[in-house]
Amino acid sequence: MPMSFFVSRQVKIGDVAALVGTTPRAIRHYHDMGLISEPVRGGDDRRRYGFQDVVRLLWIRKMADAGIALDSIRDAFTAAPPTAGKGEGDGADAEDGIKVTLARLEEALAAQEAELARQRACVQRMRAEGSRLGLLSEMVAGRLGNLPAGSLRQADLDTLLVTERIFGPLGAAVQASRFIALATHPELRDESDRVDAAEEALDDTVAVDDPRVAEVAARRHAFEKNLMAVIDASAIAEEEAALLDTSEPPHPGEAGEAPEPDTTGDGGMSAFEAVTKLPHDLSPARLRCAELAQELAARD
Repeated sequence: MPMSFFVSRQVKIGDVAALVGTTPRAIRHYHDMGLISEPVRGGDDRRRYGFQDVVRLLWIRKMADAGIALDSIRDAFTAAPPTAGKGEGDGADAEDGIKVTLARLEEALAAQEAELARQRACVQRMRAEGSRLGLLSEMVAGRLGNLPAGSLRQADLDTLLVTERIFGPLGAAVQASRFIALATHPELRDESDRVDAAEEALDDTVAVDDPRVAEVAARRHAFEKNLMAVIDASAIAEEEAALLDTSEPPHPGEAGEAPEPDTTGDGGMSAFEAVTKLPHDLSPARLRCAELAQELAARD
């Protein structure tokens, strides 16, 4: 039986929805968005749909199922004024608009695939290296990957995670030298634990002018000097220097360019601002201890 036998017949919204595989509510939404023009209404004031409406609705369904946003579908169908003798957007120009939309969709899907591949690689690295180490960038994790099992502590990795957020992967990779030295020199780790414990003892019950504050500051200063001496005398310093050589950014002002502010990246916050916003639970005595240790370091 020829199709022309059917094309003049007009059907109600429920019938056309069932034919297309959608719902009357969805079709009404398409009308509200301008995806399809309002059809003629019968004597009962109900919408009546013709053959071209079915074609339009099938296009919409097919494109939506392919992942194209409804706004993009509307733009494709309204890419050109109605062609004489045809429905709105059914001309050659509208067809070109659909092709452009499909091309853009393909590009978007390719970008999504690339992003999914990146995310999968990150998850695989987290599984392989351990969730905490895997949270760090490859630059930082690469410096820590060959350390003995269990030699890194949770606090070490947490500190590096925060440092990377504020100062970037390079800053955290440089700071990793500290934790590499602690992980490979048990005597340093033991002394670090003792100094940490002494600092933690400077709680809110200790006055800022208590003699213990200056004593612990001196211990911290002595430990940091010893730690840096160990790092400088080992291959750790050479690794750090090589990292800085390969990752060194252009010097400010090169090629007539003005230096850009140091920011944390996506937030646009400077590193200094980020540091000032870090929460802490340090007592006034511990803060004073840190100040005294810095003053001692400045005198060296």
